[in-house]
Amino acid sequence: MSAEASAPAALTTDTVRALLADRKIFPGVPEDLDEDAELVLDSLGLVWLLHVVEERYGLVVEPGDDDISQLTSLRRLTEFLRTAEQAADGGEHLDR
Repeated sequence: MSAEASAPAALTTDTVRALLADRKIFPGVPEDLDEDAELVLDSLGLVWLLHVVEERYGLVVEPGDDDISQLTSLRRLTEFLRTAEQAADGGEHLDR
């Protein structure tokens, strides 16, 4: 099996929506949650989400206070995680 075949898929809106649906993060997230619908993640939910992202995707993300205050919708959360993923893939360091 090649490294490409075993690499996890990129984080998409749908994968982030599925992660949010985890009962430990944000129970009851509808499957058709609009990308711009307001989300309010508590600190425990955010920590668990980032733990799951690390476990499933090998992506370690340490958002700063400014980042956290901007994670208010599915779209913004996905964009934040994809930016972190792209920086990690390119060997860049996100200084947040």
